[in-house]
Amino acid sequence: MPLLPEPGPIRTLATATLINTIGNGLWMVSSALFLTRSVGLPVGQVGLALTLVGLVSLVTSTPAGYLADRLGPRSVAIGGLAALGLCEFGLTGVRSITGFLLVAGPMAILDAAQRAARGAIIGGCVPPDRRVYTRAYLRSVTNVGITVGAAVAGIGLTVDTRSAYLSLIVADAATFLLAAAILSRLAPVARAPRAESGPRLIALRDRPFLAFVMLDGLLATNFGLFEVALPLWIAERTDAPRWMISVVFAVNTVTVVLLQVRAARGTDTITGAARASRRAGFALLTSCLIFPLTAGTHHLLTITLLIVAAMVHVAGELWYSAGGWGISFGLAPDNAHGQYQGTYAMGHQFGQMIAPAVVTTLTLGWGTPGWWVLGAAFAAVGCLVPPVVRRAVAHRTSAPTTPGGVAAPPPRSHQSPESISTTPE
Repeated sequence: MPLLPEPGPIRTLATATLINTIGNGLWMVSSALFLTRSVGLPVGQVGLALTLVGLVSLVTSTPAGYLADRLGPRSVAIGGLAALGLCEFGLTGVRSITGFLLVAGPMAILDAAQRAARGAIIGGCVPPDRRVYTRAYLRSVTNVGITVGAAVAGIGLTVDTRSAYLSLIVADAATFLLAAAILSRLAPVARAPRAESGPRLIALRDRPFLAFVMLDGLLATNFGLFEVALPLWIAERTDAPRWMISVVFAVNTVTVVLLQVRAARGTDTITGAARASRRAGFALLTSCLIFPLTAGTHHLLTITLLIVAAMVHVAGELWYSAGGWGISFGLAPDNAHGQYQGTYAMGHQFGQMIAPAVVTTLTLGWGTPGWWVLGAAFAAVGCLVPPVVRRAVAHRTSAPTTPGGVAAPPPRSHQSPESISTTPE
């Protein structure tokens, strides 16, 4: 992966993303302790509040994307980031669960808007054959930014005073404002014309696309498997030292930074993207067959199997991400990228919401059979993606307009719908 992309919108997006995700890393690492140790909220209230905030982001994702299409994605992205920065300053005065929700609720809406707008910016100012590359490059940058932010946040956690936590929040707010300023260098992206008749939120009426979103959301539970179930599995069911949790996370992070762009090759067509989703399902199945072996192994063999399984898992994660980007861009009408990217994000958010309960129940509650069930589910869902995408392509080929009267362009795969194979590679 080149260190810097060519000058232009991709480099500007990458710079803004790096700044913004450094702030994300600050918040991700410090938020729970800030709310419990500084604000004084019980752990149960913190969990409930964060779940409610996630729900707000999920249900407003598509409307926020529609807003980005209508007002112009560049303006919505800049305005969303700037408003997020101002709201973040408001967190410094939070003293109760109600106060937190009054600030975090609007922030969830603003975050959904700027995320959907960023996808629409890519759809509007990046050539079709460079869109998946752009998303892949930005994901690599995101991992770098979060890692840097998390490392800096560690200083504040070590100090463990209210002033330290407030300093992290102020720094996070500053990253939102700086990212907004950087995005202002982008040229404006044309607004989508208003449909003369029919529903506004056409993405929510696009049943083939929604079927893909549902499958993509189920595959997204693999993040919960890695972030929630695996650390508990290593600590409670294996004889591996606790520091192996950090090792497998490092393997994941470094691999994403180095290989996400490479893994995205070939997924700029709908056909290639659908195949990548299927490969992701089988890779995740393989990792779910290896991880439970560590419950019966010892010492060096346990460590070796954990590293191997983590590498197989991250391969599935890379293919999953690239496949989803290619399909979400490929199936979206050119004048509705915002709401289609917002709807695509809903699946990912839903998968991450249900993941902790599902993956811990299966892996820790059922043990080895649970791992097998989870892996088989990943493979089955991955195999369903190509036929669902083929149906979506056929739907667009046969229908000259979408339900809302928005013209649906021909698919960008440059292949007939029948060319999307459903047999394992």
